[in-house]
Amino acid sequence: MSQDYGGEAPRAHQGAPHRERTRYLVVIDGGGVTVARLFGRGREPLGDFDAGTEEVATMIKGLEPAGGAAGAEWDRALEGHSAAERAAARVYTLDV
Repeated sequence: MSQDYGGEAPRAHQGAPHRERTRYLVVIDGGGVTVARLFGRGREPLGDFDAGTEEVATMIKGLEPAGGAAGAEWDRALEGHSAAERAAARVYTLDV
């Protein structure tokens, strides 16, 4: 008779690689809504969320933003944003 009472026992943990750390936080307007976008070291997207949240304030506390995100290094990462939105963006390099 089974001792798991009808529930499956947890499987062994698989040693998969972790997701890359967030290196950049970009606060940018996206069609009238301000969005916080997270990027890795190679500027690959890691997530997006509302820039008005408390987490954004915590993440950028004590950091000074770089100029906009109009440089060529941001072309692929921010291809859906206009040139004006990218120029007005605030780019923060996070301490990792």
